Amino acid sequence: MNLDFTLLAGLLAVLLAVSLLLFVALRPRYQDIDVTRRRPTGDVDGGESVITRMADATVSAVERGVGRNRGGMFGRDALQEAGLAIKQSEFVVLILVGSFVLSVAGFILGGILLALFLAAVSPFIAWLLLAMRTGKRRRKFGEQLTDMLRAISGSLRSGHSITSSMHSASLEMPAPMSEELARIVNENRVGRPVSDAMADVGRRMQCEDFEWLSQAIEINREVGGDLAGVLDHAAETVRERSQIKGQVRALAAEGKFSAYILIGLPFVVAILINVVNPGYMATLFQSLLGWIFIIVGVIMMAIGSFWISRMVKIEF
Repeated sequence: MNLDFTLLAGLLAVLLAVSLLLFVALRPRYQDIDVTRRRPTGDVDGGESVITRMADATVSAVERGVGRNRGGMFGRDALQEAGLAIKQSEFVVLILVGSFVLSVAGFILGGILLALFLAAVSPFIAWLLLAMRTGKRRRKFGEQLTDMLRAISGSLRSGHSITSSMHSASLEMPAPMSEELARIVNENRVGRPVSDAMADVGRRMQCEDFEWLSQAIEINREVGGDLAGVLDHAAETVRERSQIKGQVRALAAEGKFSAYILIGLPFVVAILINVVNPGYMATLFQSLLGWIFIIVGVIMMAIGSFWISRMVKIEF
């Protein structure tokens, strides 16, 4: 009877947390507009559900707590680099809800120790997903650089300025290049030099080619010359560098795939053993020595993963 009640309470808690998670993640952007502007009839009461008010109150409370920090692991800069159009407070709420869901699931499956472990590891999982999304966005930005240079060069030959050419390219290029070019154009409109804005984008996206491009534009602005020709030469250089990077990534793919197998194999084997013989691994979760072995194994795997990642990462 107690077990059935615990399972029912856990399932209800998970459903409530998932509902809040989905609402915060999928909440439309017009929620930030004043409610009186969206309801001209003046009916501002009774239109919001309990979940809506609870989510808004939670996000507001977290926003007052975290403030408006730009830096940090989950700061606004980190979210922008990952291409997430979400507030910092909303992202923190997502992490808290995910931690709660994992802790409830861990309590149902393995008890209080597993629940505490999953709750503590949730922020690390969120950081890992954010880092993976940021890395993917930066790689895509570098792949689009050649096409962007050719588009700007063609626009310059048509008689447009560098700012107008970037604006045209931002309308034609896909994300993330379009987003970063639009940001450069907007910063230039408020008085910031194009070269400085481009250098900032290059540092944020960790793209040395884009930083060199900003220096080339600044030099051309000071001494004059054919900027379109300079961009054509830069596009050719970037294309050749991209080919070399592709060859290196292809050669290192075998090592990366081996690393993925070695890292994931212990977890897959543990899951299979637990499915085939559920009581075989119960000792690990029911004794202090078993938890010590689990923690030591995780630490050793983290160290090994770090060294493998350093071995297969090639600096250009």
